[in-house]
Amino acid sequence: IAAFPRVLLALDCTHVKIQSPGGAQAEQFRNRKGYFSMNIQAACDHNLKFRNIVARWPGATHDSTIFNNSMLKAVFEDGMGNHLILGDSGYPLIKYLITPLLNPTTPGENRFNEAQIRTRNVIERAFGVWKRRFPVLALGLRLQLPTVQDIIMATAILHNIAIVNNEPEVLVDEEVAQLIENVIPAENNNDIENE
Repeated sequence: IAAFPRVLLALDCTHVKIQSPGGAQAEQFRNRKGYFSMNIQAACDHNLKFRNIVARWPGATHDSTIFNNSMLKAVFEDGMGNHLILGDSGYPLIKYLITPLLNPTTPGENRFNEAQIRTRNVIERAFGVWKRRFPVLALGLRLQLPTVQDIIMATAILHNIAIVNNEPEVLVDEEVAQLIENVIPAENNNDIENE
């Protein structure tokens, strides 16, 4: 991908807002920003196409925990040749998962970090396109967890189909944004908080 040779995927997590699932485990779904969510890990290619997605972890789960328990890690541990994944500093630096340097001091280290971040940005763009295509992912889902997981996976598949078919990105104007916002009015939104 872009400025990094051998990079196959960019990796990150994003939060999808949910209502409180209730019960003894509910607080596991409250993320560091204070709202209930699922923490979704995804890896995409240079075309913004999702190549791996994990949609089962509560919002309080750290990104590295999701990765360490993922099939993606298992596949790369078993050997993917000399291919690499780019991740942010929330992930461990390992032979096939390249993260930014924590304290760059030289011009070369700064250039490395800039190139790594610029190249890794493809996953941020993929999340943005995905959530604009399916605004419910950004606004929140008031459904049972298994249904939330199904919707996340279904929208990821539809996103990939749109990429393959060169569908244009969805541009949300102010009028449409207001209509979307009215689907979950703020005054009735006790369990799904705005970011």
